[in-house]
Amino acid sequence: MADNAKANRYALVTGATSGFGFEFSKLLAKDGYNLVLVARDEQRLMQITDDLTQTFMIETIPIAKDLFSPTAAEEIYTETKAKGIDIEILINDAGQGQHGNFIEYDIARDVDMIQLNITSLVALTKFYLNDMVARDSGKILQIASILGEYPTPYMSVYAATKAFVISFSAGLQNELKDTKVTVTTLLPGASDTDFFHKAGAEHTVTYREEKLSKPEDVAKDGYDALMKGESKITSGLKNKAYTAMTAVLPEGAKAASMEKQMQPSEKEKGRERITHGPSIEERERIDLKTGRENGDYNEHEDHVHKNENEGL
Repeated sequence: MADNAKANRYALVTGATSGFGFEFSKLLAKDGYNLVLVARDEQRLMQITDDLTQTFMIETIPIAKDLFSPTAAEEIYTETKAKGIDIEILINDAGQGQHGNFIEYDIARDVDMIQLNITSLVALTKFYLNDMVARDSGKILQIASILGEYPTPYMSVYAATKAFVISFSAGLQNELKDTKVTVTTLLPGASDTDFFHKAGAEHTVTYREEKLSKPEDVAKDGYDALMKGESKITSGLKNKAYTAMTAVLPEGAKAASMEKQMQPSEKEKGRERITHGPSIEERERIDLKTGRENGDYNEHEDHVHKNENEGL
């Protein structure tokens, strides 16, 4: 049951249909916050909206938007303003990676990652932070990655986007020091989500051989830090050790270390699939939509190409 003190408070979560985003949504709902949930799969989004509304007796508003689109962030903000909703908590969770030699896959995938991981995140932060500062109240959680601290061969663009998130958020924290608005950065490590599936990285040493963090544990670490107004949190003891080493290792050594993790695994009986239920469902829906066994789809790009083919 919603806490009366939070009855009129709203939190917005991107990437809400699987992985960390799904777990953040549950934590917020359990704590009595009304939710604005953003994801691109409208059918899945409606299912989660109904489940959270009925389970936690809160208001849950779905906004089906594809954050690969340059206009999506402003459209989300415009829709919430039109509904008279003030966002007290913003969780910028949506993000993707791509495994592969930089020169061998399509530049469109890099542009998409930059749009999703950086541009849409910055835009949502800009829109909602203005309102938060105006009322001197609000919290933002930015989802980065421990790879943001490490140059990562074969995921070089993804790691660089997360380095941007870390630096961007640290700069904002200083700008906001005289306000009651906080920005928290969460650095997860490899986790039991559909990330590796979308990135085409299920053959790597990291996915096949390493222990993956539970999304619910990572989300709880980030949520607790957010509520305390902490500036930065690394989830998991092993990941804390990795980030601690960034202060002493030269860039070349860090890149060499990560290169080994991104190589194809030679282990015959390594991990073959994730276990996090909502992420499995998202993975299966993507496979069905694309007809492929790995990778992602981009509805915005598909729509553009469709229009181009039709001469529109």
